[in-house]
Amino acid sequence: MDIKDLKLIVKMITETDITEFELQSGEEKLCLRRGTAVPMQAYAPPVLQTAVLAPQASAFSVTAGTPATLETVATPAEEGTAITSPIVGTFYRAPAPDAAPYVEVGQVVEKGQVFCIVEAMKLMNEIEAEFRCKVVKICKENAQPVEFSDTLFMVEPL
Repeated sequence: MDIKDLKLIVKMITETDITEFELQSGEEKLCLRRGTAVPMQAYAPPVLQTAVLAPQASAFSVTAGTPATLETVATPAEEGTAITSPIVGTFYRAPAPDAAPYVEVGQVVEKGQVFCIVEAMKLMNEIEAEFRCKVVKICKENAQPVEFSDTLFMVEPL
């Protein structure tokens, strides 16, 4: 299948309300899906605290006859619930380069309100709030690539 055929298929899908498309021709198989693959939970479990290895030289201690040890330093987990990317793509905070961002830190977001856009294969996927919350932190920069399940925002459920 050449790129022109693929572009034509993607264009046809975007112009309709089709959410899933599969095509198999010989050994080639094409599967396209639109929308969020994994629905976000209304309330995620609290974030657990984790131990992080300290990169400081003072964390190492060597004594005669014993191997070197590395101490761990506990760091507090970030407050709130993570809003993650449901797909791989490019993160955009605003609907257009010259437009205001959808949300800012400290803003209260209502259920169904758009947080951001994640662009994947020229499709703009709006990431909406699943519950009422307050934005605590914006974890990605505008136009930054994101992976599946990357944290985009930290929020506090209200």
